[in-house]
Amino acid sequence: MEEQKYKYIRKGDGTVCRLIRIGTRKSELARIQTKSVAEKLKELHPDISLEIVAMSTIGDKILDTALSKIGEKSLFTKELETALEKNMVDLVVHSLKDLPTTLPPGFTIAAVLKRENPHDAVVLHPKHVGKTLDTLPEKSVIGTSSLRRAAQLKRRFPHLEFKDIRGNLNTRLKKLDEKEDFAAIILAAAGLKRMGWENRISQILEPGDCMYAVGQGALAVEVRAKDTDLLEMLSVLNDTETVLRCISERAFLRHLEGGCSVPVAVHTLVKDSQLYLTGAVYSLDGSESLKDTMQTSIAASDKSSEEGDQQEEHVGVTALKVCSVSQANAERLGVELASLLLSKGAKEILTVARQLNDAR
Repeated sequence: MEEQKYKYIRKGDGTVCRLIRIGTRKSELARIQTKSVAEKLKELHPDISLEIVAMSTIGDKILDTALSKIGEKSLFTKELETALEKNMVDLVVHSLKDLPTTLPPGFTIAAVLKRENPHDAVVLHPKHVGKTLDTLPEKSVIGTSSLRRAAQLKRRFPHLEFKDIRGNLNTRLKKLDEKEDFAAIILAAAGLKRMGWENRISQILEPGDCMYAVGQGALAVEVRAKDTDLLEMLSVLNDTETVLRCISERAFLRHLEGGCSVPVAVHTLVKDSQLYLTGAVYSLDGSESLKDTMQTSIAASDKSSEEGDQQEEHVGVTALKVCSVSQANAERLGVELASLLLSKGAKEILTVARQLNDAR
């Protein structure tokens, strides 16, 4: 018989309730995100008690090297997944864009919450307030640790220069404001909003300027796949549209065999029960690119409620109560779009990008 792994605590009034431990990164943004998920879970399941367990990851500790150069796939997730594996925590809250498209055996994403604005944002140095990337002076230096952002923005704004910047949001904003190294930095709009720093956003980058990262703006809750009770408990947090958009994006990235060491970008949209996925790959300098758009129906079938309760995984996501046919269609869309780009030469562009990045 499997060892009882649930933990219980006695409240002040003498009642006993189940304790669920939530793993998170130590950064302020990660804590804010995790607290928001915990509050939603507590509201829907008032009979449980929650404890947040914060820890540092490889990506948090190595701050003097570009993310794409570290050579580790699970930069912001490995320590958290180890804690999950060792039963030190019961679930983990991640920014979905940090989660690899193939999870370690035995883990799954039980919930993908309603997506915040997935676009990238420009934060200007105080002396450039009022400007945009278009109007910044020639040779202005823009800070970003993302190959995806740099490749697209080099292509769109050839008068600008780009330089790596690392650290959490607080650190990067401090580097921008207190020094003269950068005219602006590019950050995810979602993170700035969650931190309460929307007033620092000078410009939201539209898809024509810079498409976003797979899963950007969405929060994911990872659990042990065998914990069916938690899969059921967390299923109420799933946002159907976000789940389907992110499944298609993750399937696209996985089929391309992409990651943070290559420039891959996406844009998704749901309209009239159709899911539209635009995906692109770029050379490091943005001079070469392949981009296309495909669509599929995500209309829930007549048996959506029964099918949604089946425990099926799609690109690491086990979203109970979301129509499994719609999820399968979303995954197929990502694979087919990736296949189309691969047939046009995407593999060659990404291979060269990876080699050049490794040689830098």
